[in-house]
Amino acid sequence: MKRLFSIMAVAAMVFAGTFNAKATTANSEMPTTVESLATWTQVSFVQDAEGGEEASFHQNLKQRFIEGGPGFMGIVLLCLILGLAIAIERIIFLNLSTTNTKKLAQSVEDALNSGGVDAAKEVCRNTKGPVASIYYQGLDRADESIEAAEKAVVAYGGVQMGQLEKNVSWISLFIALAPMLGFMGTVIGMILAFDKIESAGDMNPSLVAGGIKVALLTTVFGLIVAIILQIFYNYIIAKIDSIVNSMEDASITLIDMLVDYKNKK
Repeated sequence: MKRLFSIMAVAAMVFAGTFNAKATTANSEMPTTVESLATWTQVSFVQDAEGGEEASFHQNLKQRFIEGGPGFMGIVLLCLILGLAIAIERIIFLNLSTTNTKKLAQSVEDALNSGGVDAAKEVCRNTKGPVASIYYQGLDRADESIEAAEKAVVAYGGVQMGQLEKNVSWISLFIALAPMLGFMGTVIGMILAFDKIESAGDMNPSLVAGGIKVALLTTVFGLIVAIILQIFYNYIIAKIDSIVNSMEDASITLIDMLVDYKNKK
């Protein structure tokens, strides 16, 4: 959670800095005299015309968000922000947890043959990642027996797997929650549209157009949020599977190394 809060804090600082920079630029461009007001207005109009496509996109997006209603749209946006924050934190953690298992296994084997278990443990202690942690736990029980080392590797492997999957369930929750909120907004919008028809006593398209538009907007934004988070979720799951497979292969390699080391003694 500390990583999550730090990521959200950095994002907030970047957003605030960008906002302040834009505000400062806008204030510096304001005319200081009445005579320059007309000139400044003409220049601003030309600039807006040149960058009208980008401005209209942002304005259109903002307008659609407001038209969807601050209640449901705000909750959907919160799902997107929290889901992205957790996904980014997990991606950073998983990338830092990825190690070259073949290189680590070779280093541990060389240290084990040259300096014994203590030298191999020192190599694992100086290497980051779940594979190195599993190696260390197995080597720590190597003096007892091969069975004890194998049990330690299996038990600590489950602990490391839990660390890799930490907070991933929250992303799946936001993936399911965002479209459900959108569909709820759809149902409420349709109810409001039929209430207007009932109150007016007439089937006028203008009465129901607003409610139907709100219903469609909430659905669209909810689906967009779910699609974005689903892409990150699938990447995280694939990364976790890759690391877990590396952990399993490395565990088998470690047991084989310990068996060979015991036979040589």
